[in-house]
Amino acid sequence: MDTPKKYNWDLIERLLHEVQNGADRSFTPRPYAEQHAAAQAAQGSAVGDLDRLKADAGLYEKLLLERGFIDPRPEGDGGNGENFVLTLRGSSLLSLLDSSIPGNDHPRQVLDDQADALDPAIFDEVASQAQIAGGAV
Repeated sequence: MDTPKKYNWDLIERLLHEVQNGADRSFTPRPYAEQHAAAQAAQGSAVGDLDRLKADAGLYEKLLLERGFIDPRPEGDGGNGENFVLTLRGSSLLSLLDSSIPGNDHPRQVLDDQADALDPAIFDEVASQAQIAGGAV
């Protein structure tokens, strides 16, 4: 059995929010990672290696695009060739990761328990389980 692949869900959540709200601007994952680190530090959380965080943000952008969580934003919707829209899969991921929902750690734990939670087939199966959102799997 494969060892579960761990993702930085807080950073991915931040990137997905930036996609969701970024109709008129280019998607810039490295500065978003810096902003994410600054926000974590302001809350008293450990930030870790900022260069690693910025590199991860770039890798996550590529992974989210390749695996169908985000798509290039259509020109008619403010697309400039450098910004994205959430796909249905990306919206599902964002709703599972939503840190603004109290007690929403369970879906992240379920995702962490997968061999690769961002593998489209694995994610779609996990996301289809209605009980994941309710906290009982």
